[in-house]
Amino acid sequence: MRVLFATTANIGHFGPMVPFAHACARAGHEVRVCAPESFVDTVRGTGLTFVPLGEPTPGERGPLLARLPSLPRREANQVVIRDLFAGVDARAALPAMERAVDGFRPDLVVRELAEFASYAVAQRRGVRQLEIAIGPAETGRAVAAMLDDALAALGCDDSGLLDTPLATVVPERLDPASTRPTRRFRYQPPPAADRGVPAVPGDGPLVYASFGTVAAALPSFAGAYRELVAAVAGRRVRALLTVGHAGDALDTVLAAPPHVRIERFWPQQDVMPHAAAAIGHGGFGTTMTALAHGVPLVVVPLFASDQFLNAEAVARVGAGVAVDSPADIGEALDTVLADDSYRLAAQRLAADMAALPLPDASVFEH
Repeated sequence: MRVLFATTANIGHFGPMVPFAHACARAGHEVRVCAPESFVDTVRGTGLTFVPLGEPTPGERGPLLARLPSLPRREANQVVIRDLFAGVDARAALPAMERAVDGFRPDLVVRELAEFASYAVAQRRGVRQLEIAIGPAETGRAVAAMLDDALAALGCDDSGLLDTPLATVVPERLDPASTRPTRRFRYQPPPAADRGVPAVPGDGPLVYASFGTVAAALPSFAGAYRELVAAVAGRRVRALLTVGHAGDALDTVLAAPPHVRIERFWPQQDVMPHAAAAIGHGGFGTTMTALAHGVPLVVVPLFASDQFLNAEAVARVGAGVAVDSPADIGEALDTVLADDSYRLAAQRLAADMAALPLPDASVFEH
């Protein structure tokens, strides 16, 4: 069987797909991964075959991202979903996606919910689809409600969007409302990178913090980082903040005391087993890696639907606190560290996740 995976250039979206792609390859199927050209090192670093897609120019993407902090929540979400993912990103990817599907002739297209070029081409060519979840199932419904006529511009419609079978690593306790054909599997953080825990002075509990790989590159989110640093700087904690390789823009705006260490990158899977709490923006990778290690969360969604829904899901099950503003991070962190019920709830989720089966190729055969 020939299986074509498709992802946006987002580590948190691609990461959940990797174990499924490897399981598919181990079963003897031919696997390729379509992704934006800038994502080549990430895909090839997993050992998978990379097929490049076109990308919008900075002039097309930048103005959309720059608007987000000033918009009301729903409008910001719609800009991300309709104008960015299903808009400029999908239109730029579409020609190469058509060539990839026509040349490879896949039996199955496997996508994540933000990659719409593959959805459009698979629908037009009559190719079977599977979606790998990057959050609770309600995320898909929220995304579909924001598309307006974006899919028509890609030459398709939403008739199969919410009927596509779903493979997810989100445990049922965190995702009780799925109405789609759904199979659940165990979340697998990347293997430990052996970097261990970074040296951070002090004797307080270790707190890991990340706002993902997009926000640091946008000057409009510099204030969120300043609030985050202020929150941990004023408390008796040892904090590790990772800002991503685009974090150069923050060098002139962030000043941290010795007990707050700022790094471009540090493997989450090396830090989480030692963390007392994690602070994130509701991105799938940080959220799931923290919960897989039984680490409670403070979640401050910044700009996308999945972030808000992941935050609500974490708060709903008592595994963390969701806040509306970065200014509220400090108080929420105090709550999570002082009340052990949050860690116990996170540990219950970790047990649920560990009890699920590992991803295997059977999900592609039905």
